[in-house]
Amino acid sequence: MIANDSVDVDVRRGEVHTLLGENGAGKSTLAAVMSGLYRPEAGELFVDGERVVLHSPREGLAHGIGMVHQHFRLVDRFTVAENIALGDPNQSVVLDTRALEARVTELGERFGLPIKPRARVEDLSVGERQRVEIVKTLYRGAEVLLLDEPTAVLTPQEVDALFETVRAMSVAGKAVVFISHKLGEVMEISDQVTVLRAGRVTGDVRVADTTREALARMMVGRDVDLSPRRATKAPVASVLELRELTLVESGRALVDRVSLELLGGEIVGVAGVAGNGQRELGELIAGIRRPSHGRVFVGGKDVTSRGARATRAAGLAFLPEDRLGTGLAPSLTIAENLLLTRPRGFFVNTRRAVNEARELIAEYEIKAPGPNAQTRVLSGGNAQKVLIARELHGTPGVDAPSVLVTASPTRGLDVGAIETVRSLLDQARARGAGVLLISEDLEEVLSLSDRVVVLYRGAIAYECRAEGARRESIGLAMAGVAP
Repeated sequence: MIANDSVDVDVRRGEVHTLLGENGAGKSTLAAVMSGLYRPEAGELFVDGERVVLHSPREGLAHGIGMVHQHFRLVDRFTVAENIALGDPNQSVVLDTRALEARVTELGERFGLPIKPRARVEDLSVGERQRVEIVKTLYRGAEVLLLDEPTAVLTPQEVDALFETVRAMSVAGKAVVFISHKLGEVMEISDQVTVLRAGRVTGDVRVADTTREALARMMVGRDVDLSPRRATKAPVASVLELRELTLVESGRALVDRVSLELLGGEIVGVAGVAGNGQRELGELIAGIRRPSHGRVFVGGKDVTSRGARATRAAGLAFLPEDRLGTGLAPSLTIAENLLLTRPRGFFVNTRRAVNEARELIAEYEIKAPGPNAQTRVLSGGNAQKVLIARELHGTPGVDAPSVLVTASPTRGLDVGAIETVRSLLDQARARGAGVLLISEDLEEVLSLSDRVVVLYRGAIAYECRAEGARRESIGLAMAGVAP
């Protein structure tokens, strides 16, 4: 498989150049080649007009190219200054702590990256850890900074702060390569955008000369509609109610007295930074975990601690965050996966199951060799469609679920698959189901939801209508600050 195919990219000093594309389009691979992590099988790399051959990231840094990875590479027990000095070939045997801390502070102040050199990394927030990674790259003398999906785990305020830093670096004459699939952010921060699809360049445009719609078309090869969607009818009766729902493990409240009512015909978005109880909340509602306290009602029926089967029988469907680990069995066929949650006897009518699977593959436009294909061979988007087809379609002769709890339904999907998933959630709402959308992607939450609640340290910190919501207020709540 070819990850990058005859790619030409021209990155200039003083500009923010975004690599945009679907998952698997080759963005991160190209950045890894540019930084020296991978060696290309063909083609050439030029730095300041001089041809270079990079054998490692250290050689990339020697030529002024540094990469900040999506998953941070820091030692939690070390201080900020120690992490920045770690692995620096120019560092002396005896660490000059005072000079190092002064240099770190100066770089932070210069580029709007306030960090405390003596703070331990384990005590820092996600946004602060990212600042350390950027300062570490700047400390090594990088003139070209490659930022791989840098906003994936940040609050809106942290994203704004990051963008200020990116602009400061470009004003200082550095080149910033921004790797992303979020069209709104790309339009806000970029000067130039190179679009990749299946490893090839499908567009190279100035942001001033293009639109979100045009960029999306370059990414997937067709028009894509990601416009906000709202309920078109007034919500009806309550379909899901949580009363003081609590989960305590190892003396810590992972979910803390959450009370919430979901109505049929509406989507309620649950926003929050990763690790604030979102996953545990979804699993409590679905009956996968037992709460320490509180009650769960589905369609007026108390299903607390009765397990996933009873919860499902009451009319709840669940799309877990881990689609291939929890939601699907990768080694089973599509037809078999579609049967997993149905009540059935010991024997299975294989012919009927295959025929039903074939119908769902057509209905949900799942790209697969056929019903007997193993789920592991599917792309992320098509695996998610199998999961959605199973959860939304229900059992023949039984009403479709009245409640759909979905966690990060579009994570890791390309723009085309995101459009499909959002459309399916909107259709579930239109037919009268209540949808609880748990997502760390605030743009997704605001685009689909009718109401938004924010989780912070397992508790609801804020609630508002989605239409006209102030991102600043939501961002403050996500960071634990009262709006």
